[in-house]
Amino acid sequence: MPRIELSSGPIDYQDTGGEGPVLVFGHGLPMNETQWRKVVPLLDGYRCVLPTLPLGGHRQPMNPDADLSQRGVARLLGEFIERLDLDQVTLVLNDWGGGQFLVSEGRAQRLARMVLVACEAFDNFPPGPAKAMAQLCRVPGGAWLLTRLMGIPAFRHNRAGYGGMSLHGIPDEIMDDWFAPATSSRAIRRDLAKFATGAPDRKTLLAWSERLREFDRPVLVVWATEDRLMPREHGPRLAKLYPQGRLIEIADSSTLIPEDQPERLADVLTDFLVQTGAKPTRHAD
Repeated sequence: MPRIELSSGPIDYQDTGGEGPVLVFGHGLPMNETQWRKVVPLLDGYRCVLPTLPLGGHRQPMNPDADLSQRGVARLLGEFIERLDLDQVTLVLNDWGGGQFLVSEGRAQRLARMVLVACEAFDNFPPGPAKAMAQLCRVPGGAWLLTRLMGIPAFRHNRAGYGGMSLHGIPDEIMDDWFAPATSSRAIRRDLAKFATGAPDRKTLLAWSERLREFDRPVLVVWATEDRLMPREHGPRLAKLYPQGRLIEIADSSTLIPEDQPERLADVLTDFLVQTGAKPTRHAD
C-alpha cells in the first residue's frame, strides 16, 4: 500500500489510478479503507483514492505532537489532497463528517463537489451513542479498555454501538482489521484518544456549520432511513444548508450505507457525478 509522509505523520492510502475523475473517500472511527470495499469495485471509470486517516484504524502512528482534533484531521485530509496534486476532487464521506470542515477552514479549493453519506453534521460530533466512548477515552487507560471491549463479541455487536451501524452486520474479520492497530499499539491508542476527544463545543460546531454555506458547488446528501447514529432530520437540513445541496434517502440501511446498500449507493453516486459533469472515462466521447 502506498504511503505519504505529511506534516503530522505517515498516511497509507489506496489509489485505483486511471484517468477518470478523482473520488477521495473518508471513513469512520476506528475504521479504514475497507469501509468502501463493496462500493469502489462498482465505480469503474473513476480514480478512487482512499486514505487511511488517523482515527484509530491507521497502521502507523502519527507524530506525538500531531493535531488530531476534528479541525486537525480535516486539515490533514486537505494536505493529503494537495500533496497528491489531486484536483476537481469529489470528496465522499461516511460516518465521519469532519471532512466538511475543509470548507470552514478555507481549504476546499480543490473540491469540485461533495457526497455526504450518513455522516456527522451540525452539533452531532461525536454521534449520541459514541459520546460514551469519547468520555471513556478521556480517562487514563480508557482507550486500552475500549480496545479490549471491542474484542468481546457481545460488546462489538451491540445494537447501541458498532452493531447498530449496519442492519445486515459487519463481518468479524473486517472489524478485527479495524480494531487491530489500536489493540496492539500504545501510540495508535494515543492517536485514537486524541481524535475521539477532539470535537469542539456545540457553539463552535454550529458556527463552523454556518460557514458551510460558502461551498457553492454540488453536494449530494445520502441519508439512511433506519440510522441509529445520524438523526433523520439532519439529512434534509444538511441538503438545505448547502446552496447546491440535494437529498436522497436510502431504505433498509443504517449508518454504514456502503455496507448495507453498496449497489444502491454506487448507483446514486454515479448518477450525481454524471449529472454534475464528472462522467467516468468509459463514457468519454
